[in-house]
Amino acid sequence: MQKTKIGIIGCGAISSIYLENCTKTFAILEVAAVADLNLEMARKRAEEYGIPKACSASELLADPEIEIVINLTSPHVHTEVNLQILNAGKHVYSEKPFAFTREDADKVLNLAKERGLRVGIAPDTFLGGGLQTARKLIDDGWIGKPYMASGLILMGNAWDGMHPNFHHYLQTGWDPIFDMAPYYLTAFVHLLGPVRRVSGSAGSVHSEYTVGNPQSPRYGETVPVGAPMHVSATLDFENGAMASLQVAKESFGYTPRLEIYGTEGILHVNDPNMFDGAITLQQRNGTVKEFPYSHGFSQNSRGIGVADMAYAIRSGRAHRASGELSRHVLDVTIGILESSKTDKHVYMTAGCERPAPLPLGLIYNQLDQ
Repeated sequence: MQKTKIGIIGCGAISSIYLENCTKTFAILEVAAVADLNLEMARKRAEEYGIPKACSASELLADPEIEIVINLTSPHVHTEVNLQILNAGKHVYSEKPFAFTREDADKVLNLAKERGLRVGIAPDTFLGGGLQTARKLIDDGWIGKPYMASGLILMGNAWDGMHPNFHHYLQTGWDPIFDMAPYYLTAFVHLLGPVRRVSGSAGSVHSEYTVGNPQSPRYGETVPVGAPMHVSATLDFENGAMASLQVAKESFGYTPRLEIYGTEGILHVNDPNMFDGAITLQQRNGTVKEFPYSHGFSQNSRGIGVADMAYAIRSGRAHRASGELSRHVLDVTIGILESSKTDKHVYMTAGCERPAPLPLGLIYNQLDQ
């Protein structure tokens, strides 16, 4: 199949795994250029991964051979950059969050529709071996009828003040509901289908934080906590199932858990932020089985959503990590926060199709048979 030339805007920390996979893992992709406001950073990434061109974003967007542009910029400019990419006639694949408002997400989707272009949004971890295996077990009836689920992610924040921009992690975009919850919400939709309504509560232990670490260059500085640092939510799905979700960055360490409860079994799923991890089934008769993976891509395969989009463009099928899926996840996210403020259930304004599972028996590093 003909390679798809792609460009990447944003050469920060997350770009390394995208470049690793887009240059070495997925044969359909060819990285033609990288861009960053800091041109020296773009040059560094280009040299590191053998990319032929490091340039400004405008130069990258003017390249007629580039079909897909990956947006790895700061969350607060995702909408602006996504619109620029579409206006340049390119398909866009953006890191999460899609946007911070429904209106901004719809601007991007509407422009893409007008221009006949595609929108893809992270996370794409649901395409990994772990969550694809979990999907197959559910679809094949191993747990009977799924009726309830539970998701949990507890972790620390940059409370020691050692990160030079630690205050960013206390603001919207790096907060638990916009930063970590999308992995779980996307996994829920992948495994159970779209959400009908939500309710939620959101809060923070502190309204401001004073750096108490003497080793921090910002020791003694007080910064505001601008977003909820812990959120609890209940989700009701269109198929009648329900789920609870707790996400927080107030604690310590890293504690992820995802479970799906069915009439005939309990499925313990891998961390939705990862591509691997144990898939364990507890059955009615008391037996506990750990299942081997039915699908590949169990290593860190971030960028698989881009590759899937490239195959979909060539074949005309729908791509899986779609803008519509992410718009639905954003609707759920905002709905949880709205519910916390209004003390009411919030009904979803935008549905989506449950993304199709990857086929079995794929040739190594290919996504279509």
